Amino acid sequence: MSGHGRYSIEGYAATVLFLGLIFVVLLQVFGRSGFLPAAVWTEELARWIWVWMAFIATGEAERRNVQLRMGILAEVLLGRFRFVLFTLIDLVYLAVTCHLLWVGYQTVLRTWNNESVTLLFSDAVLYASYPVAALFVIWRVASRIRWQLIHRSPFVFDPEGEQ
Repeated sequence: MSGHGRYSIEGYAATVLFLGLIFVVLLQVFGRSGFLPAAVWTEELARWIWVWMAFIATGEAERRNVQLRMGILAEVLLGRFRFVLFTLIDLVYLAVTCHLLWVGYQTVLRTWNNESVTLLFSDAVLYASYPVAALFVIWRVASRIRWQLIHRSPFVFDPEGEQ
């Protein structure tokens, strides 16, 4: 997966969302301590930002190939067997993510007319976090599968060098 630098769209987006989360939580803290007027919407907005941040960051974890996985079987396999195992796992993961993208899309459509309790947004904005993140995950996993098929070895992220 050549051309992959240290930073990505998903990484930047998750960072911006994290900074926004810190700001909203600080508004909550100062609102509860009496320094600022209390705003009830900050609690719900903090939850929504956290959900978006967590899902978007999943794409970055897939890009860097740093997600949690069971390595007991993979550690004892060598060469081609290890490559086949990782490629099969990625293919299954890609299929499941595609299905969940469809489910997430249907959920967005179903919640389009639901209003948030304290925010001026539809609940569909919250539920859209997974379909958006799933697109990043699909892109990254498909790129990893392509790389593995071309190079016939498991992908290892290296931001400094070309793979």
